[in-house]
Amino acid sequence: MSTTKENDLPVPDYRALRARDDGPAGSSWGVFERTPERGMANFAQASHVVEAAGLVRHGQVFNLDYPLDAFDPSVVWRTPPAQTITSSHADQRDDYVDQLWLQASSHVDGLRHRRHHEAGFYQGVPDADIKPGTPALGVQRWAEDPIVGRGVLVDLARYRESLGRPIDHAAGEPLPLDLVERTLSWQGVSLCEGDLLLLRTGWAEWYLSELDPAGREAIGRTRRCTGLAQSRELVAWFWDHRLALVASDTFAIEAMPPPPDPQFGGPHEPGMVHQDLIGLLGLPLGEQWKLDALSAHAAGGGGYTYLVVVKPLNLVGGVGSPANAVALC
Repeated sequence: MSTTKENDLPVPDYRALRARDDGPAGSSWGVFERTPERGMANFAQASHVVEAAGLVRHGQVFNLDYPLDAFDPSVVWRTPPAQTITSSHADQRDDYVDQLWLQASSHVDGLRHRRHHEAGFYQGVPDADIKPGTPALGVQRWAEDPIVGRGVLVDLARYRESLGRPIDHAAGEPLPLDLVERTLSWQGVSLCEGDLLLLRTGWAEWYLSELDPAGREAIGRTRRCTGLAQSRELVAWFWDHRLALVASDTFAIEAMPPPPDPQFGGPHEPGMVHQDLIGLLGLPLGEQWKLDALSAHAAGGGGYTYLVVVKPLNLVGGVGSPANAVALC
């Protein structure tokens, strides 16, 4: 066990969470006492921010967000936004946006995004409290207290290319946990408590650069996407490494469609681990992040670790938000 300054109490490992009898099995409910609705973002403490700030030596800043309308045709059902510019006189402009799906491009899933089919929303928040304008589990918790720490790029795509076996995005290849571990070893990087894990598969680059509109529409119909293979070991690995956030350049982090494993997902989306990660553990998930520039920087000898700042919209009761994420080195 370890402790966090958030509550100065021992943090149980995942095996203990699975065996608990004072809350849903496999949940972190009650572990974070002072700011429980920040979930695993609490693992990124002030000391980790100070350490990560030491990585900023060259003043380079990397944008980790794609444009809001980049994924058009949109993956799943989220349509690109429509901007309107207005003017009250010749020297002034305002604008507003219609159809702004907050998770249509690079984003973070808030803890309202998924409930566990048996246990409910994170921390036991009642379903009735999840409505517009109510604060419970809203994404504003990470805007009021942003997620900041050491970001670790795990360049799965480049590692697989080095082996002569590029990731098969057309097939929606499931990527095993040991690929993540082998890539970290190849990079010479070890994870630390409070890290923000950035998983580059190359999927977003493939989707945006190599597919025509018909190919993109087909992805939306089939919901087929590269991602991490679902397993109990994966869920445990995220928790036991005390990660503050996990992000990838794919639209679900996990492989889609998932195999129909009855231990995950429930009747609506059998096999998905989103419910365990969000509803039980409270893990911030970032999806469709722009990681190509970090990959090029690392390949040029720049290293795999950065100070990363994630500042979602301060939208009370938001289900998700554009990530507004930057990496500095």
